[in-house]
Amino acid sequence: MRTATRVAATLVGAAAVLGAGWGAGALAGPVGEPPAPAMADHADEEQDHGDDGGHEAAAVPDLPAGLAVSAEGHTLDLADDALPAGAAVPLSFRVLGPDGSPVTAYDTVHEQDLHLVVVRRDLTGYQHVHPTLAPDGTWTTTVALEPGSWRVLADSTPTDLGSGLVLGADLAVGGAWEPVPPPAPSASAEVDGYTVALDGDLVAGEESEVVVTVTRDGVPVTDLQPYLGARGHLVALRAGDLGYLHVHPTGGSGAEVRFAVRVPAAGDHRLFLDFRHGDVVRTAAFSLTARSAP
Repeated sequence: MRTATRVAATLVGAAAVLGAGWGAGALAGPVGEPPAPAMADHADEEQDHGDDGGHEAAAVPDLPAGLAVSAEGHTLDLADDALPAGAAVPLSFRVLGPDGSPVTAYDTVHEQDLHLVVVRRDLTGYQHVHPTLAPDGTWTTTVALEPGSWRVLADSTPTDLGSGLVLGADLAVGGAWEPVPPPAPSASAEVDGYTVALDGDLVAGEESEVVVTVTRDGVPVTDLQPYLGARGHLVALRAGDLGYLHVHPTGGSGAEVRFAVRVPAAGDHRLFLDFRHGDVVRTAAFSLTARSAP
């Protein structure tokens, strides 16, 4: 990474830590530290996607994915670890393989070679985007960024690895900001005139069924459109360390979409649902507290 941006990131990151001590302990170590194991929890699709490489990494008990910048011999390398705020900020990165060279071959999973989640550490900002890969292994996209401390999560299946991998790196966004506590628990969300209700109870270490229902003006929306090969995509992030789960539907019909969610530990989680209707993809956000198993 460039020296200038590393200095800028240090200054902004220090301010973020002073203002948001609740998240400081979760920062991933620098490139070169022993990699921490990662796990992705991707429930079976309601549709058959064939031998597309899967969307799962090796399972490790009680450890969600995305906590490490390096895992399975691969490293997430941001071109800049500090960026300005803006509505369409260029973001680029590479995934480096075991030999230190950029990975250029990926298995397509759910219609994309890589899924990128960019989330502010206080869970007040979230985007799920799909960057473009250049021949030299550099991924590029644009994201909307507000000042604060952010986490970049790259979810992909490098062909050389043959299994899913989620890597995470911190991103500092300059400007005046104040951290806020995680949103209060809420199982209902309003977005663009749609009401999205979530029914389910998260139990740590156990598979929990979560049912999402979409209505508009009190009328069930029964014609949800496929998005990335499914009727919805659910990302769960654990408050504090932003441990990551990417879950796909197990079934449902009409206005309902069903998911099987397994969170590794008790605590507050923020859930983000992407759904498509009227040819527009929208995101509804919920807050749930996972309880300990009896």
